[in-house]
Amino acid sequence: MAIGKRLNKAREGVDREKLYPLADAIKMVKERAKAKFDETIEVAINLGVDPRHADQMVRGVVTLPNGTGRTLRVGVFARGAKADEAKAAGADVVGAEDLVEKVQNGAIDFDRCIATPDMMPLVGRLGKVLGPRGLMPNPKIGTVTMDVTGAVKGAKGGSVEFRVEKAGILQAGVGKASFSEEKLVENIKALADAVSKAKPAGSKGTYIQRVAVSSTMGPGVKVEPGTILG
Repeated sequence: MAIGKRLNKAREGVDREKLYPLADAIKMVKERAKAKFDETIEVAINLGVDPRHADQMVRGVVTLPNGTGRTLRVGVFARGAKADEAKAAGADVVGAEDLVEKVQNGAIDFDRCIATPDMMPLVGRLGKVLGPRGLMPNPKIGTVTMDVTGAVKGAKGGSVEFRVEKAGILQAGVGKASFSEEKLVENIKALADAVSKAKPAGSKGTYIQRVAVSSTMGPGVKVEPGTILG
């Protein structure tokens, strides 16, 4: 079946103007996740912010209670004892100058990047390479830290980084279609709680304005914003 026909069929029964309670929306999305692979369940949240202003940027990290269903490859920039600590914690790629050189040559073999503070002068040279991929370590989201073990285990255990985009939209994967409805609801509420706590002082009016959930290949289902909190 062509992708267009499959999506049109999946849209059947979804009122594109209606706002559904979160649990109902998740049920509808799961029922329509019919791809031959375990589709990722994603949430998109429109926030009442203008991220072009520094005081309205929203970003952070949250550990989802039921994980993401995805195994991340973690890269760590560290030396000596901290490098050993990273390897012991399960990091996939660990290095210092050697890892910087590999990344500069285009070998980026990780999905999450962590660095100890002393490595940042070196890692800073990779801004043009790591930045556009959302991989640049940042102390605000706990990826520049001396707690290498905690950061690596968090990344491996289901922590999700979130960051609002230019249009004020924040998107994140919150699990797989194979997850139970209850686990997906718990994950989305954990994300929403973290996003709510990250509300910037510069945000005026309604903060969480619109919410939608979808699967990788399925249609979006609009959600009542109030049902993703608490």
